[in-house]
Amino acid sequence: MGKTYTRPNSMKDVLTHYCPGCGHGMVHRIICEVIDELDVRETTIAVAPVGCAVLAYDYWNFDTTEAAHGRTPAVATGIKRIHPDKLVFTYQGDGDLAAIGTAETIHAGNRGENISIIFVNNGVYGMTGGQMAPTTILGQITATSPYSRRSEKEGFPLKIMEMMAVLPGVTYLERTMLTSPKEVIKTKKAIKRSFKRQLDKKGFSMVEILSPCPTYWGLSPLESIKRIENEVVATYPVGVIKEDK
Repeated sequence: MGKTYTRPNSMKDVLTHYCPGCGHGMVHRIICEVIDELDVRETTIAVAPVGCAVLAYDYWNFDTTEAAHGRTPAVATGIKRIHPDKLVFTYQGDGDLAAIGTAETIHAGNRGENISIIFVNNGVYGMTGGQMAPTTILGQITATSPYSRRSEKEGFPLKIMEMMAVLPGVTYLERTMLTSPKEVIKTKKAIKRSFKRQLDKKGFSMVEILSPCPTYWGLSPLESIKRIENEVVATYPVGVIKEDK
């Protein structure tokens, strides 16, 4: 039988620190596969956030820098303006991108910065103990919403992609998920499309990925996948939200 699995050149051969069932490891690999296929490993610069993916540089075999919490798009903007020939992308969770970093995200998009943002949305703060995030859906119990998220108390979930869609500087937005091999392939295609658009100098793009967090959802990995399919997509529908020519 032939080999059915090979590690991408852009991914280091190290053990994972992520919890069982976490989506970050899957997205890490997808990104590495895309970078290898585009043959841009030597000209890629990633910007990692504060959050569960703070140690992304431990897994990626290409240049990666850190940014202060929420300032990831600003750091990426500076790098891209200095190195316009590089592929520059941010890798952010919902706390980093949609809470402390909301302004940075909106203004980078509004300026039409030629960067790509990979937005991993698991609807909870994973690094600091499972607190409610801006993207926590209604009815979800978290460490800081023990009675579940209620619109009249905690407000509504923040739909970042739909907000960004009205900005003329934003050229491509797609939301995907990690619930099956078919959806993983769609996620890979979306990330590749975002990266290719940047390389073609078409402006700001972002891919949001609905990702499981079994640990702080209090579910098994399989149950977490089913929750995305049965509950989360009702608030965050998957598909292309915006694509300019």
